[in-house]
Amino acid sequence: MKKEEIKKAAIKFFLQNGFEGASLSEIAEEAGIKKASIYSHFKGKDELFLEVLREAKAEEITRKAYFFEKKNSHNPETFLYEYLLYTKELFQENEMLKFWLRMGFFPPLHLYDVIQKEVLEAEQFQEELIAQKSSKWIEHSQIYVKDTNTFNLAFTGIIMAIMVEIVYFNSEKRVDDKLEALWDVFWKGVSS
Repeated sequence: MKKEEIKKAAIKFFLQNGFEGASLSEIAEEAGIKKASIYSHFKGKDELFLEVLREAKAEEITRKAYFFEKKNSHNPETFLYEYLLYTKELFQENEMLKFWLRMGFFPPLHLYDVIQKEVLEAEQFQEELIAQKSSKWIEHSQIYVKDTNTFNLAFTGIIMAIMVEIVYFNSEKRVDDKLEALWDVFWKGVSS
């Protein structure tokens, strides 16, 4: 139980202060333990950070897989637009996913390669989900794109633009305006 409380506190301070600004003392105090007790669960700050980072990655993958599994995808316009809204809300409302998003953009330098590998795996998972759907839509002439890779690059470009808005500007209106503008142009491009 204490390990989970440590991880929850760690997410809070890593999110607020970044890796470098988060102290094990603050994390321990938030978890209601002494700093030395952290070492009975983790070798140090790096191990704690990477464990919560990987759990956040797993959370993103699980939630996105759930969406793709449960949502009706017969209408690509509705499915894709709802996926954009779903993704936006995940990263605006879920503390663990806010942490994951920010650390992907601002990783501690000494862990850069490890974090980029984790981020790439999550991106490839999402791209595979999208490719499975888009290949069917292309085949059934529901969208008009030369191939699934082109579709994937364009659609995930919208997602990345939304993520940048969330991280750098954190303005609900700005995020919504960007999503609507990109979606409008994108959908007109692939549906005609």
